[in-house]
Amino acid sequence: MLFPYGTLPFYKPDMMSRPPQESALGVAEAETLIRRTLRPLGTERVALGAAAGRILRETIAAERDQPPYDRVMMDGIALRHGAPARLPILGTQRAGMPALNLTDPSGCIETMTGAMCPAGADTIVPVERITRVDGVATLEPGYTPVPGQFIHRRGSDCRAGEALLSPGTRLSAPALAVLAGNGVAEVAVSRRPRLAILSTGDELVPVDGPVRDWEIRRSNEEAIAASLALHGFGEAERFWAPDDPDATMAVMTRALAERDVVILSGGVSMGDFDYVPQALEQLGVRRIFHRVAQRPGRPLWFGLGPQGQAVFALPGNPVSAMTCFTRYVLPALTAAEGATESRAVPLALAEDAPRLPDLTRFMPARLTHAASGQTLAHLLPVSTSGDFNHLGSTDGIVEIPPGDGAAPAGSAVTFHGW
Repeated sequence: MLFPYGTLPFYKPDMMSRPPQESALGVAEAETLIRRTLRPLGTERVALGAAAGRILRETIAAERDQPPYDRVMMDGIALRHGAPARLPILGTQRAGMPALNLTDPSGCIETMTGAMCPAGADTIVPVERITRVDGVATLEPGYTPVPGQFIHRRGSDCRAGEALLSPGTRLSAPALAVLAGNGVAEVAVSRRPRLAILSTGDELVPVDGPVRDWEIRRSNEEAIAASLALHGFGEAERFWAPDDPDATMAVMTRALAERDVVILSGGVSMGDFDYVPQALEQLGVRRIFHRVAQRPGRPLWFGLGPQGQAVFALPGNPVSAMTCFTRYVLPALTAAEGATESRAVPLALAEDAPRLPDLTRFMPARLTHAASGQTLAHLLPVSTSGDFNHLGSTDGIVEIPPGDGAAPAGSAVTFHGW
């Protein structure tokens, strides 16, 4: 394993002693158990070019004042305020060269955007406001410069030592520019867990192979792998096992030996051929909970392996699998990274939403933006938890708490993006 026993980021001994849960948990309780069980991931240093999308684990401070000098903001001329309207051009200040010295208060220095402001000058006049003839710059008739205009003063953005990026920040393109601009060629980020996706079921066949009437293609693993990659977790190794107890044990043994997080799809219900819970128990994976009071995705299973491996066993039906993955697995991995961002987004229902008396309901939704600026969730009812063919037009799922009747349009709900 990547970490020695007892030091894996997901290992927590007090949770290992928790007795199995026999009844279905509430959604919030299931999430709390997962969050309390998973420890933060470790830290590693990576080169700047490999840091995009990673979670920062150190404070980044300004290397020096920014800008580090009085910076010219416009192509034009630099002069001393109060100079005459006709000024001889005494030199050219280009970007990337030391500051020239304006010694004659009645003259000017030609300047380029980004250059240092010449010493002795305190005002920039844009090139559009002057004419240049035979080495003399003449201000536009009636134009009066304002002292200090178009000069980006040293330290006006930030001072040396000022904190610019905090731990928990996801390193976006602008964040990488901050790192580069402050000389950070190598940065501390959260480790990426080694991930496995394990699909089970005799009915599953490869995407590019022949398919018979009683078979289906392995779509769950493609959706889970894509979501992991899109959210910065890299590639996951894939495994498949038929509905056979020995084969299931063999594949799970390998996944647990090689990976820190195992995400299973299928085989966690109560059918005669659902071998996953029994196989996990025999391999020393301790159940934290099995079943959550929700629809779809009630059979969700979560546990910890003997070396602290986190195991999420999702239902096999595609909508159930993606609902559980989006609602529990992604937020758990994001939290373990130490990210300060939240994947849960509050918004409003665009129309009435049916509720269930004792179950949290998750419904696929497409987002739109009202003229008022409010984001609205338009629900897409699915006929069954196997109806995944219409999910491609949705943005995620809406979480509708238990209750009687319908949640009316305009109600505040929580949205979880795919």
